[in-house]
Amino acid sequence: MEKSEISQIFKECKDRMKPSGIIHDDDQIPQLSWLLFLKCLDDLERKKEIHKGYKPIIPKPFRWRDWAQGVKGLTGQDLITFILVELFPNLQNLQIEEGLQERNIVNAIFRNINNKVQNGYKIREIIDDINKIDFTNTNTLANASLSYEDEIIKMKNSAENRAVFYTPRAVSQFIVNVIKPDFRKGEQVYDPACGMAGFLLESFNLMKKYEKSASDVQKLRYQTLFGTEKEGEYYLCAVMNMLLHDIDKPNLLKGNSLSTNIKEITEKNQYHVIMTNPTYGGDEDKSVKNNLPYSMKGASTESHFLYLVMEILREKGRCAIIMPNGVLFDTGESAKKIKSSLMDKCNLHTIIRLPESMFAPYTSIVTNILFFDKSSSTKEIWYYEMPLREGIKAFSKTKPPLLSDFEPVLEWFDNKKESDISWKVKVSDITEFNLDIKNPNQKEEKTDYSPHELIKQILDDERKTLSLLEDVEKLIQKEIPK
Repeated sequence: MEKSEISQIFKECKDRMKPSGIIHDDDQIPQLSWLLFLKCLDDLERKKEIHKGYKPIIPKPFRWRDWAQGVKGLTGQDLITFILVELFPNLQNLQIEEGLQERNIVNAIFRNINNKVQNGYKIREIIDDINKIDFTNTNTLANASLSYEDEIIKMKNSAENRAVFYTPRAVSQFIVNVIKPDFRKGEQVYDPACGMAGFLLESFNLMKKYEKSASDVQKLRYQTLFGTEKEGEYYLCAVMNMLLHDIDKPNLLKGNSLSTNIKEITEKNQYHVIMTNPTYGGDEDKSVKNNLPYSMKGASTESHFLYLVMEILREKGRCAIIMPNGVLFDTGESAKKIKSSLMDKCNLHTIIRLPESMFAPYTSIVTNILFFDKSSSTKEIWYYEMPLREGIKAFSKTKPPLLSDFEPVLEWFDNKKESDISWKVKVSDITEFNLDIKNPNQKEEKTDYSPHELIKQILDDERKTLSLLEDVEKLIQKEIPK
């Protein structure tokens, strides 16, 4: 089946959800995903059933083929009742057996999502549409993965502020191209806030060209890629994304990585490569903060993530983590201790300062990519201030970042030199662990504005200030009720 045909099926399925009030992509795609997941999993299991003694992940009568296919397929209120009373409760509590650990994934998905399509005839129509897709066909599976990626982008564009969890693909590709994970060396890749599995799948795409044997296929798909995701809908999309890339046993956990007790980390739960864009700006329960050393308990969520990845990174391991600017300039005691630990235990060799609009229009928070490895302490840090591509003033929905935007940065990585946009700082010159080092080589630009341009510039600045004040007001109202 061609990609255009699959994309049309997805569109028709989403249109059928609208009478139930499910009208936005960020609501529609999780609903579409749980149905796709069951159909895709069942199709992939059919291919394995030729092997003697194979046990299905989902048992009868809850396999897709048992209730969603053929002339006996349920519809109307009978279908809704089956989904509500039998299907979801049983998929939430599948018994974990030896060799059937994947049932943990099914349990986690259906404990964290609900069926919102309450019209049994409409959901029957959606099921019939999905039945047209044969995931046992290799080309269809590949095209479905491309169509699903398009849906993920639509979900991001629909999700407004929640889309800060989505990393632009160009950013993920750039980071993976710098880190270069290699399963042939036994390296395991981990993302503790994997979202929809972008870093893991870009790593997979980079490494799968090195598959030369059946053992390579097994090693890459089942022993190399690992992730954890806190949000139920994102977790579902991550699992679905990996299934469509023919990773039928994804090593994904549903949970909060920050719940990891730092004291209990051993080599067994450390990784060679970590790439992540963790949640920032949110608050965690006190019980989560208690997982940090006492002197660091006041750390922000993003600083907590930074400390976590330092601890779960193996000796000689490599890491890239996206951090908001606040982490760099934060000189609170907890933040200073975390950054002190980072530079003592790891070599923080490079900080890429991303354009302000990299995650626009969802957030204007300035972000950075921190690259470090666990090879030695930090002696000096290279900075690179990434410019916007020529011809645009900001990234946006219609002008997203492209991998080509990062090509100059990739070239610079191979031969670092100081320039108007890159500079080097010795750790001995850094005070109070403030890593927000301004570009010392930046040439001051002089611009002569016309009166009209000057007024427009002032108004734009005032609107931006007002927007920030409104965000602060909302935060205060949330945290300090009247």
